[in-house]
Amino acid sequence: MAPHPEMPKKSSQVRTITQTSAGGAALRRTQQGTEVALVSVGNPPRWQLPKGLIEPGETPEQAAVREVREEAGITARPERLMERVEYWYQARQGGEKVRYHKFVHFFLMWYESGDVADHDHEVHESRWFPVNKAISDLAFRSERAIVEVAVKLAGGEPVTESQEPIDGESAGARDKPLPPSARP
Repeated sequence: MAPHPEMPKKSSQVRTITQTSAGGAALRRTQQGTEVALVSVGNPPRWQLPKGLIEPGETPEQAAVREVREEAGITARPERLMERVEYWYQARQGGEKVRYHKFVHFFLMWYESGDVADHDHEVHESRWFPVNKAISDLAFRSERAIVEVAVKLAGGEPVTESQEPIDGESAGARDKPLPPSARP
């Protein structure tokens, strides 16, 4: 039976919102090898690269620097854009089901200063991981690939998985950035 022509039709269409974010694979080299800063977010907690929405007037590079500083607690210098990842997800916004079409600009970045313990309230924890451990612990396949690309672009080889991640160490010898002459 067809609905009466004067009755309003129920809308089953889900609204789509496009979001653009930026973040980075912030690397540092230590005597033990190359490490990357990861953040733990969500419920249940998951490890991911620091990233967030680009604010009005910001470039993707500026947003990546800000998000790494806020979420990972460190200052990192962007070297180059590595990739723009695209994905879809659904969530509720004000009780309405919304489909998000998200683009994330990921930069290769180099640690300059700061302590991963100084992350903001949006993050459960920020920690330095040896790159192989990071690749195995990252929640998203696309971010595992980003770290692999970052290590290749940085001219380094992944470290062994036997090294343990470093929990929120205070500034010290391991936290000091390489001098510019030692950076790629």
